[in-house]
Amino acid sequence: MDDLGSCKNGSPIEPASDVNLTAARTDGLGCHAGKDKMREAAKAAGLSETLGQYAKDYPQGPHDQPQSMCPAFGSLRVGLRMRRTAMVLSGSACCVYGLTFTSHFYGARRTVGYVPFSSETLVTGKLFEDIREAVHQLADPQLYDSVVIINLCVPTASGVPLRLLPKEINGVRIIGIDVPGFGVPTHAEAKDVLAGAMLRFARLEAEQGPVQAPRTLRSDKPTVSLLGEMFPADPMQLGAMLDLLGLAAGPVVPTREWRELYGALDCAAVAAIHPFYASCVREFEAAGRRVIGSAPVGHDGTADWLDAIGDACNVARDAIDAAKNRLLPAIKGALAATPIKGRITLSGYEGSELLVGRLLVESGADLRYVGTACPRSRFSDADREWLEAKGVHVQFRASLEQDLAAYQEFKPDLAIGTTPVVQKAKQNATPALYFTNLISARPLMGVAGAGALARVINTAIGNQSRFDEMNAFFAGVGAGYAAGVWQDVPRDRPEFRKKQRAKLARKPSEEMGAC
Repeated sequence: MDDLGSCKNGSPIEPASDVNLTAARTDGLGCHAGKDKMREAAKAAGLSETLGQYAKDYPQGPHDQPQSMCPAFGSLRVGLRMRRTAMVLSGSACCVYGLTFTSHFYGARRTVGYVPFSSETLVTGKLFEDIREAVHQLADPQLYDSVVIINLCVPTASGVPLRLLPKEINGVRIIGIDVPGFGVPTHAEAKDVLAGAMLRFARLEAEQGPVQAPRTLRSDKPTVSLLGEMFPADPMQLGAMLDLLGLAAGPVVPTREWRELYGALDCAAVAAIHPFYASCVREFEAAGRRVIGSAPVGHDGTADWLDAIGDACNVARDAIDAAKNRLLPAIKGALAATPIKGRITLSGYEGSELLVGRLLVESGADLRYVGTACPRSRFSDADREWLEAKGVHVQFRASLEQDLAAYQEFKPDLAIGTTPVVQKAKQNATPALYFTNLISARPLMGVAGAGALARVINTAIGNQSRFDEMNAFFAGVGAGYAAGVWQDVPRDRPEFRKKQRAKLARKPSEEMGAC
């Protein structure tokens, strides 16, 4: 993690006389202030339009916010996966440390820049000047196509105006985005915040004149851009299916390089494999591109997707039918050859939960519940309707409490979910799999996806005897406050818990400084 608080290379810095820092001179709020106060402070500092757009793009639903990791990780991950893109964070040191740790845990192998601040630099506007200096320092066209600066909660609430940064320095694009936890519900949707901002920048560049060609040669066939992070084999499977329609797979958004954005925009249609990329969809539609929801998962999903893509790209009916006649029997055969037997509950926060649910049902699983931290979308309606017709309860913006309630109600043979759901299931001697690493990281599309989940899921369900053995071995050691081997078993003290809850619920001190 690099500290970019000051410029040490002697490069000239543009004077700041043209920048109005009034919006940044607020009473800086710390993380302790709570989301409501931070949201109101951000609106007062001039971010009403940004927060209003977030509220439209990422509606929060009946409860405040799903339990998920810091949303800003999604934007950070998108940028760190791109070539020639510098990522800089502005936020509380504890938040920056956590985000940096998480990014390297997931194999980023890239530097994360950091512009530190204090209460003084925050409320006087000096933080904005430090950010401005940092992006000038980084804007080397030999190294970067773009520099991305992300405001976390405290700078956003204090109105640090990234919109006043130069749009370009020495040919390097400067992109400033606010990704506060009180405005963007999940890290999945934060991927859309940065990907959408980049698409918009690239679209406006393309409208002004010629742009740099993508690194890979463009197909002579009409292309379909793919929206959403996927297992590496899935774009190849999609490309093979599209080839049967006389089409080709375009770039995957979020992209791995800036110039791929131009190729993504230059398409015949867009396949929204993940349905929550509202900002990206807005940019594609502004470019006149039609966006298609769902994905070719299982027999029914593949049939419907081929019809929708063919219609959007004006493919002849004979070609669509020929593609279906070639693919659908193979998918049906793969599903029949690798059946899944058992009752399952499924939850996650990646955005592909409904697609996985469809594949489980067609594989023979008794799926009772699908929970996703993402919101309902017009692009997920087809998947929702299909699952509900099969008797599956679909919960958008699912909370941990709802996921756990589904586990308790349906008593599955296998629980697929987030870490706390998996923990709860295993504590009750139920086999469980972590959705992100063990399920969503597998191919889902076409023939390859049809049998991809069966082995890992059937193996997990088959481990029930091991859980029973462990449960019997540790029987009698207690649980919760009485866990362990004791001469005198501890007494439950609910009055202490009540007192502690009351203490935590008290209004935080107004005198605390920023983190």
